[in-house]
Amino acid sequence: MFAFSPPRVRRRPSLTPMIDVVFLLLVFFMLAARFGQDMALPISTGSGGDIHWQGAPRLIAVHPATLLLNGLPVSAGALADHLGPLMPKPNAPVLLRAGPDTDLARLVAVMDALRAAGFTRLIMVE
Repeated sequence: MFAFSPPRVRRRPSLTPMIDVVFLLLVFFMLAARFGQDMALPISTGSGGDIHWQGAPRLIAVHPATLLLNGLPVSAGALADHLGPLMPKPNAPVLLRAGPDTDLARLVAVMDALRAAGFTRLIMVE
């Protein structure tokens, strides 16, 4: 009769080299990527103590639907016009306070509008 050799055991491919390559690629892209450096907001907090307050109060409360300048409601478009007469000098500080439930996008939009209008010293307070 026929003499067959003993059946060969099928080898399963090892996944270890593929996992190593995927891990090395992951580490490479994590080290090569730049996370969260798209935009930086230069703001200061009110705890510094190096600012001497001059002139009228300039507190802008940012709420989800409204803006309050010194407690009085004002529209976003007219904020710079109402804030201008309160400034003793162009680089005087302006205080910003985020109200409850105010999202970060709303706060950044108000800060961008103020910077575009020429108000560069923005201070965040609680």
